[in-house]
Amino acid sequence: MNDTTRTRALTAMVALGLIALTSACSDGAGDSAQAGAGDGTGAAVGVPLPAEAQHVHGAGVDPESGKVLVATHAGLYTLPAPDRPTREATVPTHVGPAIDLMGFAVQGPGHYLASGHPEGDTDMPDPVGLIETRDGGGSWEALSLSGESDFHALASAGDLVVGFDGALRATEDGVAWTDLDPDVQAAALAVSDDGRTVVATTRQGPVRSTDGGAGFAAIPDAPPLALVDWVPGSATVFGVAVDGGVYRSDDAGENWERTGELSGSPEALHADEDQVIVVADLHVARSTDEGATFDGW
Repeated sequence: MNDTTRTRALTAMVALGLIALTSACSDGAGDSAQAGAGDGTGAAVGVPLPAEAQHVHGAGVDPESGKVLVATHAGLYTLPAPDRPTREATVPTHVGPAIDLMGFAVQGPGHYLASGHPEGDTDMPDPVGLIETRDGGGSWEALSLSGESDFHALASAGDLVVGFDGALRATEDGVAWTDLDPDVQAAALAVSDDGRTVVATTRQGPVRSTDGGAGFAAIPDAPPLALVDWVPGSATVFGVAVDGGVYRSDDAGENWERTGELSGSPEALHADEDQVIVVADLHVARSTDEGATFDGW
């Protein structure tokens, strides 16, 4: 098994193991008020993605246009901004080449980072390493680790990017990488504005670092989170468990409170000061009440 195949197998096992673990940790009763939450049997909520998207690995919002961004097996889809002045139908639009986008992070207007595998006639090595677009996904260029790394988790804060490609790493220029805690097998990542605090989901439960990822510790009494995202400009972190439970922490990931739930199997999460967006069962759902209720737009 070569290094590329080994990395892909490892990250796939981590993701599958996390789902199995968190499903086992969910008691199936609790305070659930929504039938079918997290078991794939409930009615899907939100804007449907086309079947060719297949599965989703990341979500975000462009800070200038407000468009919702969804990184899928078939490449990038954009959805019109929820608060746009015109009321055209909310229809996903495929943008750019067919790349199985894995890790995904937004760095600025039209400027996104990703990783993954080329599909179709895309002229890129497999895996693509860390790639970037500066035209809203129309085209992608390699930054580093082409043909070597497949980042299944990416998070950014300013110039800092933290990623997991079988090992936890960080970069500030997209080219030179520094190894972080070797014991953390991250499925999802969230990073504070100053880069000092990192929250990661793992098979053993969520863990937290206060030294930029050099060392992590388990978060006592934390829910079995599968997805996490940091609200920029604050100490607030949102998380989603495999059972569909939505959680909020207002102290940088130390303590968590359940705010709501969403039916379906969660695939991607974005949170900012105005909204929480969760992709579940190929539907993009939005909440403006901290995850208490979700709908399309």
